[in-house]
Amino acid sequence: MLQGFKQFMLRGNVLDLAVAVVMGAAFGAVVTAMVKDIITPFIAAIVGKPDFSAIQFEINSSKFLVGDFINAIVSFVLIGAAVYFFIVLPMNKLMARLRRGETPPDPTTKKCPECLSEIPIAAKRCAHCTSPVTAAS
Repeated sequence: MLQGFKQFMLRGNVLDLAVAVVMGAAFGAVVTAMVKDIITPFIAAIVGKPDFSAIQFEINSSKFLVGDFINAIVSFVLIGAAVYFFIVLPMNKLMARLRRGETPPDPTTKKCPECLSEIPIAAKRCAHCTSPVTAAS
């Protein structure tokens, strides 16, 4: 039982996920600090309020803290933009550059001319409609 757990923990995907969670938490803290300490005061200078948390309304003695929600949305949008522009976009460009020199792999299946089902390329007869097909050499 412990051997199986050890194999599970040492697989690449689990380690990659653990690193991603730690890096994501650290990245989230950086972006939250940037929103709280740089962007929100900048917006406050324009709007005239210290931050959005002061925006609220009350209905029947229930306070609705709309400002905190707006702060969370701003933080979420900035984290999403930062992840896209600093991680996803450069990674996609790198992968496209690496794929330029590759040739696509040879196909392993073909379509049956009678029923248009996918069959192995070396098949002499279609497994779906049993019609004879020419085998690829």
